[in-house]
Amino acid sequence: MSENNDVTLQTFRALVESADHKFARVRDVPAYGRVSQSHFFHKVFKAYTRLWKYQQENRSKLVQCGLKRWEIGEIASRIGQLYFSQYMRTSDIRFLVEAYVFYEAILSRRYFEGSEGSPRDLGVRSKELRFYARFLLVSIILNRFEMVSHLMDRFVALVDDCRSNFRETNFKEWKQVVQEIVRFTKADKGFSIRPLRYCTTFDTHRSSLPYVARFHAKRVLKFQDALLASYHRNEVKFAELTLDTYRMIQCLEWEPSGLFYQKPTVKPTENGDSIDHSGASGIISMNLAADMTDPNMPSNPRKATLYHPSVTHLMAVMATICEELPPDSVVLLYISASGKTGHSNVSPTEKSGGSSKYSRYKGLSQNLGTSETQNNGKRELSSYDDYLWFGPKGNSGSNSLYPGDLIPFTRKPLFLIIDSDNSHAFKAGFAWC
Repeated sequence: MSENNDVTLQTFRALVESADHKFARVRDVPAYGRVSQSHFFHKVFKAYTRLWKYQQENRSKLVQCGLKRWEIGEIASRIGQLYFSQYMRTSDIRFLVEAYVFYEAILSRRYFEGSEGSPRDLGVRSKELRFYARFLLVSIILNRFEMVSHLMDRFVALVDDCRSNFRETNFKEWKQVVQEIVRFTKADKGFSIRPLRYCTTFDTHRSSLPYVARFHAKRVLKFQDALLASYHRNEVKFAELTLDTYRMIQCLEWEPSGLFYQKPTVKPTENGDSIDHSGASGIISMNLAADMTDPNMPSNPRKATLYHPSVTHLMAVMATICEELPPDSVVLLYISASGKTGHSNVSPTEKSGGSSKYSRYKGLSQNLGTSETQNNGKRELSSYDDYLWFGPKGNSGSNSLYPGDLIPFTRKPLFLIIDSDNSHAFKAGFAWC
């Protein structure tokens, strides 16, 4: 019997190692671009499905061999994390709902709290802290405000408990996370009256629902991709989700209202097995009342979110999206950043110590709304310093985004939103496009 249990434990450990290895491969896949990584995600989903089922079928043997409840919670947390990363890459709301289901199961079954010795194990407590932070992020995006309030109370209590039990450990970063979530929820309270997502309950008369899909099918341009970037000093955020980006994410999605609910159809594979990794898997044996698909609704546009990007990173991501943009499609670029308006009549050569910056705008000066004047024989630009800041405090050219930097992307259909105190400069710069 003992030998059989040892084999069971070894098999379980091997499955954990294999699943974690596959998870590491997809964790760092960029959340933008349309290069197919579906085979990697299929493998990691399959690995964790197999692992979860194995521990369910052999739970008693594994417990006898010393399996702790927090280890089960860690597996479920990884699955939730995987689903959330898929949501961020695809904007498919079903992945977000599935992540919520797994996290809620961990909370209700107290996988981390019910572990013996966990209050004295710093490693287990760190995993529990990360679980709460991830669950908070998912609940915020799903607008589960009651759950957010409940999680905040539990999270704050857990951080305080860790500080008292592990006095030799510095929990400054986790205290900062607490401050971020408190500040974020306070700032967002005024927008919780109704969903920011497009909601059929509020935005569409019921009699028009059957015509929604037909209307979108006839559009000349399809809205399929968006890039949301934010860079402000001391901005309201939680993790790497700023308040501006969060609201834009909400505005660019359909609210999962269930008015078009249909049971997802699962086609059998060649060997007769029915596996569906695109929707709710149900492998955690929960009643997924929130699981829904709206087949008559357009899919959400894919959204890449960038927190405090450099100018070069922003342009590289935008170039990738434009390069892979399907025909007859439009891309939305949303930038929230502080700007600067310069109206001083100083020679570009004198300001930069050379002619590089001037030559950069020499051919675009008229088109970008700049005016040239003559002063003692020197050519000058009056609105030369119009730009957005994408860097720390200072006046470095490499951290400045000028209207002209975005001109190449107008080769593709572009919908541009500049959320800044200097947005007028970009309006003037793109007036000719």
